[in-house]
Amino acid sequence: MTAITQVARAARRKDGLLRGLRSPEAMIGLIIVVVIFTLGILAPVIAPYSPYEQGDAAFSPPSPAHWFGTDEYGRDLFSRVLYGIRQDVIVALVAVPIGALLGILLGLISSLGGWLDTVIQRTLDVSLAFTSLVAGVTVAAIIGPGMHAVLVTVAFVNVPLFGRLTRNAVRAQQTRDYVTAARVVGVTPLRVLFRHVLPNAVDPLIVQAALSLSLAVFIEGAMSFVGIGVKLPEPSLGSLLRTSINFLAQAPMYAIAPMVVVTALVLAFNLLGDGLNKGLLKR
Repeated sequence: MTAITQVARAARRKDGLLRGLRSPEAMIGLIIVVVIFTLGILAPVIAPYSPYEQGDAAFSPPSPAHWFGTDEYGRDLFSRVLYGIRQDVIVALVAVPIGALLGILLGLISSLGGWLDTVIQRTLDVSLAFTSLVAGVTVAAIIGPGMHAVLVTVAFVNVPLFGRLTRNAVRAQQTRDYVTAARVVGVTPLRVLFRHVLPNAVDPLIVQAALSLSLAVFIEGAMSFVGIGVKLPEPSLGSLLRTSINFLAQAPMYAIAPMVVVTALVLAFNLLGDGLNKGLLKR
């Protein structure tokens, strides 16, 4: 591939990315994500109380002192929701990139063909057979419940997704004329792979990253909800939902607040993924 062609492809990708981000659904999703993640990151500054600080007024209704009311121990629910968002921020920004990088590496190795391709693809097939919750239960049974189990599960679930996607995207690019031309002039296979093929196969990976962030929020919520994720009294959106079930009559906001946040994040990441898909893959 000539330098001019590379620049042209990079420019088209940039245009597609900007076009996708400027779509109505992507803009709405991005705004929601930025607002919620900012609230979570700034929780120590924004939260009016410590998420562990207990009070005498259990199940107090929403008020200027407690925007979302209090829980069964008199703890401020607004503060606990903010700190719960921080857990999702950590999962999204740590576990998803780790799983993506491992998956991309396996996908690149697999794309070279040979017996490694067969071994890696069959291994990824087995991994894909595990649903997220089953994978979470398995991980928690091996290393114990907690935040570390959530991180490992999210990374594990994303490895086969990115691995298969990378292999297929790279294989599709390897049939292009510019790859043949690079090989003819004596460019080494690894240089062809990393210098020419991979940069032109990243578009579907960008879209998958947005969808994987949505999946990460769901997995954290599901694992904490069933008691194998973030441990109490550490707040998380899933654990808040779990404990709120027994107190729906006394404090409906106990369940409503974390449920709205989880739903908003999942919806926002999916909207962002849809917008990026239109801009990058359907141009």
